[in-house]
Amino acid sequence: MTFATMRVNHRHHRPAGLFVGLATVDISYTVDEIPHRNQKISVAGQQLSAGGPSANAAATFAFLGGRASLLSAAGAHPLGTVIRDDVERFSIKLHDLARKRIEAPPLSSIMVLRRTGERALVSANAAVFSSIPAKFNPRWLHGVSIVQVDGHYMQLCIAAARAAQERGIPVVLDSGSWKTGMDRLLPHIAIAICSDDYRPPGCRDVEDVLDFLGERGIGRIAITRGGSATRFLDRDEKGTMPVCKIRAVDTLGAGDVFHGAFCYYISQPGYNFRDALSAAARVASFSCRYPGTRSWMEKFRR
Repeated sequence: MTFATMRVNHRHHRPAGLFVGLATVDISYTVDEIPHRNQKISVAGQQLSAGGPSANAAATFAFLGGRASLLSAAGAHPLGTVIRDDVERFSIKLHDLARKRIEAPPLSSIMVLRRTGERALVSANAAVFSSIPAKFNPRWLHGVSIVQVDGHYMQLCIAAARAAQERGIPVVLDSGSWKTGMDRLLPHIAIAICSDDYRPPGCRDVEDVLDFLGERGIGRIAITRGGSATRFLDRDEKGTMPVCKIRAVDTLGAGDVFHGAFCYYISQPGYNFRDALSAAARVASFSCRYPGTRSWMEKFRR
């Protein structure tokens, strides 16, 4: 039995979401200190799992009860099996645009500080499959009620967002940094949820970011700030939403979990923008109490 079938809440509407962007293979270590230059350290164990913003968000969306599709690149290399197995586990439909490519998929090397749950990460991200096709098949939107794009594989994200917008399907942006081509993606975005590190040109702080995105026609925006309150713009009203105070074990993927949960809850009847933000924050905070990006699911109860 998959996680997706175990956790479906039949009292809720079961939305369909398409997640477009990066999938990785994550190798994670828990450490007491980040190594210094030329230092070697040993740890008690390691975690190997699928990761990446779109893959993690799709898994969260599916776990909560949605029907998820992932448009990404895994490839034919044996390490791509880590991604494919994770997708199968959550009953996610994978559209693999690198299925004939033999190079290893993007690898993320992660160190998580034991005492704080903070992490350091190195990854090649989309550079591995930089030339995957950007042509978008409209059939991938059949039955889909929400689309998320993360800005990796930017031309593909633009094509997907444009196609979804033309069909009246809301597009959510997940972004932690300003990327080349973002100016052509933003006109197709309905909702933007960005991290505190997201800085468009000329923006110095969160308020500048809210104004910048709002001036480009994006009516609902949230800026997540880790353990600090989330800043948001809901149409013409700015506000702040507190987050749960917890003792974090591992913050890896918390933003991705937030995005997947948001897409699920905003697709539920009766949930407005702020309701969905609040529900997503609860799920993301809970995930930080457990190591990795999946183990929290075994403990979570709605």
